[in-house]
Amino acid sequence: MIRVLIVDDHPIVREGVTAVLEREADIDVVGAADTIDAGLRLAATLHPDVILLDLKLPDAHAFDGVASFAGEGRGIVVFTAHDTDEDVFRAIRGGARGYLLKGSPAAEIAQAIRQVHAGESYLSPRIAAKLVQGVNQPRGRTGLLSARERGVLRLVAAGLSNRQIAETLSISERTVKFHVTAIFNKLGADNRAQAVALAAARGLLPSD
Repeated sequence: MIRVLIVDDHPIVREGVTAVLEREADIDVVGAADTIDAGLRLAATLHPDVILLDLKLPDAHAFDGVASFAGEGRGIVVFTAHDTDEDVFRAIRGGARGYLLKGSPAAEIAQAIRQVHAGESYLSPRIAAKLVQGVNQPRGRTGLLSARERGVLRLVAAGLSNRQIAETLSISERTVKFHVTAIFNKLGADNRAQAVALAAARGLLPSD
């Protein structure tokens, strides 16, 4: 059973998501809170596996919640109405393993929770599509990477696995591996984290 804690300052969101998740046989909503402090207190006693977290709460600056819960070693799924590239990248870099937009279908919320609990990452398809579209207006050294490579890199930076990238872009996992290798070679990177860091420094990814 996956134990979930919801942290959101809107009662209708907490109640609605709780009702939706109660239909899932393998998910148990163990508590809900409206502030980061209240959420941390509940997390300390309820020991949830996954935190479904609103990105911006009234008792803290944006992204403070991600940092606070990430420091507790919890699996974090950001659940927000904010979809800018900067928000997505800052949340992922801060420790979130999933990023969902409010209004996402119930099945998508449950899928995100399951994948994060399994140690994987999850990015809302709408967010993934937006990141891919963003390669049409890249910044910095645009000639270094092809449009497809920039699209793959942005999804790598958002925490997606090769399999998830392949599904998002409707290409084979082998093709994704080919693009990732090409990105490493062009950037002079040895691994995914280094590639993201080098790309950000060269203006190929949104900065914080």
